[in-house]
Order: sequence, then C-alpha cells, then structure tokens
Amino acid sequence: MRPSRPVYIIGGTHTPYLGKYHPDFIWKGHPEFSKRKNPTLEEHLRRAALGALADAGVSPERIERGFVGNFAGECFGKQAHLGAVLAGAHPGLRQKPYLRTEGACASGGLAVTAGLDAIGAGSELVLVTGVEVQNTCDAREGADYLARAAAYSRQRPIDPFTFPCLFARRARAYRETYRVGPEEIAAAVVKAHHNAAKNPHAQLHAVGASMTLDRASRPSEKNPLFLENLEYRDFLTVADCSLVTDGASALVLCSERALRELGRKPEETVEIIGVGVAADALEASAEPNFDLLHLSTTQAAAARAYQGARARPEEMQVVEVHDCFSIAEVLMMEALGFAAPGEGARLIASGATRIGGPIPVNTGGGLMGFGHPVGATGVKHALEIYRQMLGRAGDYQVRPAPRLGISANMGGDDRTAVVMVYRRP
Repeated sequence: MRPSRPVYIIGGTHTPYLGKYHPDFIWKGHPEFSKRKNPTLEEHLRRAALGALADAGVSPERIERGFVGNFAGECFGKQAHLGAVLAGAHPGLRQKPYLRTEGACASGGLAVTAGLDAIGAGSELVLVTGVEVQNTCDAREGADYLARAAAYSRQRPIDPFTFPCLFARRARAYRETYRVGPEEIAAAVVKAHHNAAKNPHAQLHAVGASMTLDRASRPSEKNPLFLENLEYRDFLTVADCSLVTDGASALVLCSERALRELGRKPEETVEIIGVGVAADALEASAEPNFDLLHLSTTQAAAARAYQGARARPEEMQVVEVHDCFSIAEVLMMEALGFAAPGEGARLIASGATRIGGPIPVNTGGGLMGFGHPVGATGVKHALEIYRQMLGRAGDYQVRPAPRLGISANMGGDDRTAVVMVYRRP
C-alpha cells in the first residue's frame, strides 16, 4: 500500500547499542563494575526520544501522538505500560496519546506503520520509538523470554536456545537443498562485523574488523557450536547469531502540512512511499510441512510495499534486512526479490551487498554487528535508510547517496513482517 497522505522522516537518533564487546557495557570484567550500572529501559527510551526531537528540530509540545515498539519489557525489565513511560520523557510530551506496539522482533516496524496510520488519520507530527533491554538476565533465561515469539508450547522443547535452533533448521534445509557451503553463508557475518566497525553506534564497533571468513565459517573455541539439538547443532555457530543488545532508536514522522509549517524542504527529508505488513498463523511454523526454504510472510509484505511504491527490486539502492541469523539475511535477499531461490547466499558471497557494491545491505552492521534490541530494530532500519539517503552515515556512507531504498523487519520465524520502501525527494 501507499500512505494515504505523504509521510516524511525528518530526524531521529540511536542510543549506543550496548552489549558484550562494547567498551561502555558494564559487566563483571569491566573496570567500572559495581561503580555504575548499564542504562535502564526507561533511560534508553528517554534518551532516544529526546534525541530524535532535537535532531528533527521539533519541540516536544508539538508532538501529537507517539508509539513505542517493544517485545518483552515486562520480562527483561519488569516494565510494561511503555506508552506512559514515553509520556514521562519530557513535560511537553505529557497528556497525549501513546501506545506500545508488539509483534516480536517486528515490534519496531509496527510502531513505524502505526505512525504512518496516525498521519493518514490526520495527525501532523508523530514520535516513533523502539526500545529493548536484554542484558538483565543470563542467556538461557533470555532465550526463554524470546521463545515466546514462537509457538511456545510446541516449539520451546526443540532446544534451550529455541530461536537459534529454529533458524539452524532453516540453515540445514537450505544448505542441503541448494548445496551451499558454510563459507557462502558466513560471508553475511563478515560483512556485518566489518560494517559495524565503521559505525560508532554499533555494539561491535570496537571489534568488528577482526572477523574473518575462516573464523565465521568454522566452529572453534572462539566461534563455538552451542545448540543441544544434535539434528541441527552443526548448522549454526555463535557468529551466525544476532547480538543480545540494550538500546533504543527513535524518529519523527511528519505530514506535508507540518513540513511547510516547520520551514523544511522535502529534499531535506526521506519519504516513506510504500508499506506492506503481513502476519501468518503462529502454529503453522510448528507443523511438519512448514516451508523452511522461503520467508513467505516477508515476501507477501514486500509485494504490497513494492506495489504501493510503484517500484521494483532492481531499483533499490540501499537495503536494511532482518539478519537475526546469517541464514535469515540469505532468505531475506530472496524474499525481497534480489536473488532467485537458492541464490541468496551466492549473491552475498559475491560481494554485491557490501558498501560500494551494487546493492548495499545492512551498511551499519545489521543485527549481527550493529545489535538487536528487539523492539528497536524496525525503527533502526528506517532511521538507517534515512541517514544513508541524507548522506549522514559517516564512515559507512554509500556514495552517491541513495534515492530509493527498502527495509524488511521480521517477527518470530517469519510470522510477522513489515516492509517499507523509501524515497529521497
């Protein structure tokens, strides 16, 4: 679909994406351990919201509606009711309508589409945020929280790390069906880490440049196999996984009328010109005949977004995809129409998706390098496209600045998908 009224992104910001390997992340080996704590969910949300408003040049009082993408705040941070948390970020935001959107890892994308709907319904300025704090518990407990994005009663027993195992299942099917080697899929990992090394907001900014194809494609002490399920264990290593991350992203959407009132020119913005949202039955992913070789829900959402934008895959000049695991990026490239079935891994391995290639993908590091604070990811996607199109991506800038781009945000095992097409006027 196409937004019923023109909608523009006019500013936004990320907090630092914090977690293991980030020098500011406080853990037991950090020199400031016991002296200070990592930011809370509330602190990340407030910082992102106010930063986005400042970047957009919009006072809090002018915001008419707001949305918070978040998946599991009540689990990781013992805090739900996040619309009211956003209202507390500044006195000028109080007594206005805010709400939380939830769609597993697509929660942030749904927050952006809720903002589009709000402007279509008559709002002029909308604040969209996404936040997650996940480093409040150990890895196994966190995996249990995240497994609630699956068909929990049927899929939780597959492995203590449910989602890595579900995507190892896809990786096995893909490799065996298309005779693809681990090196070809691992090319996505190397690209993600190296791009993150150029991105000061990224969780792996300090260490990403050290990743090699040999290390990413082979199990080792530094890149271990960790699944207990012996059927799928050999098809996913730690490097194939997105990161456990604390962070928030936020952006400001505005109507054409608000753009004029703010004295902003369209060419100083990025317009969202196509959007597709799709969800499929949660229980279907637990059935024996579930299609492991295609992201059919993402493909359906992409078809709607392309149709609304009146655009084609070959016109896209910058791409953000949901690389929760390396195999997910491979399948995303096929679902979005950039590669035929079975060719996504080879496309990435060819170098075509690197910065400087014909179709740059996840230029800031993606979920595997930038980080994956679950509820923030879809907002981060949109903001990264905005930054690229306006030439604001610094060391990882695509040149010349792209004019058309696409993002795909996926919840669960392709159960919810949000795809958006963007244009620099």
